[in-house]
Amino acid sequence: MTEIIRVLIADDHTIVRSGVRMLLETEPDIQVIGEALDGQQAIDLTQELQPDLVLMDIAMPVLDGLQATRQIKNRWPHVEVLVLTMHRSDEYFFELLRAGASGYILKAAGTDELVNAVRVVAGGQVFLYPTMAKKLLNDYLYRIDDSQSNPANLSPREKEILRLIAEGYSNMEIAEKLVISASTVHTHRSNVMQKLGLTSRRELVQYARERGLILQPTTEPGTK
Repeated sequence: MTEIIRVLIADDHTIVRSGVRMLLETEPDIQVIGEALDGQQAIDLTQELQPDLVLMDIAMPVLDGLQATRQIKNRWPHVEVLVLTMHRSDEYFFELLRAGASGYILKAAGTDELVNAVRVVAGGQVFLYPTMAKKLLNDYLYRIDDSQSNPANLSPREKEILRLIAEGYSNMEIAEKLVISASTVHTHRSNVMQKLGLTSRRELVQYARERGLILQPTTEPGTK
């Protein structure tokens, strides 16, 4: 007897949820057991229903897909998360992989690709949409090439945020400049300081200056 894959759909658009449910329920081995309208509801329904897989959108109210994924994987590691999104952004992609997602597929994908992705991720494997898989490969190759000149192994985004901090930008200003959340900036800043073994903004500025990362004169905190 074929094992049934129990799926929870998390998306704030009713039409998307309905369409995905209709598609998945035509498959004999897939059962949609619930629908969440936002990230917090996705967490609540995961606790209540214990799905095998959460099909997770990113941009949702109350709690976004990134935060919901992180909490779900922390609390229920056995629940797989497959991201279904319109976003091709590197930032979302890498952040969601770090949060524990095992798959990333775009809403532009074909129906057969989505069904296959659900089966692959539910089976404990990783599914990456081809264009996103290339991003991961390029990032991996970059890290290898950069390892000699970047002993702390800072990611491109971490080095970018390090530079902006050293130039005097606040977390909120960096968030607006890079079109990411302030909490994401804070996380990157904490990671940078941990990797570099630094404890203050002054030390960050010094590090950036010594390596030629600052593109403009720095300003004192609070003057911008």
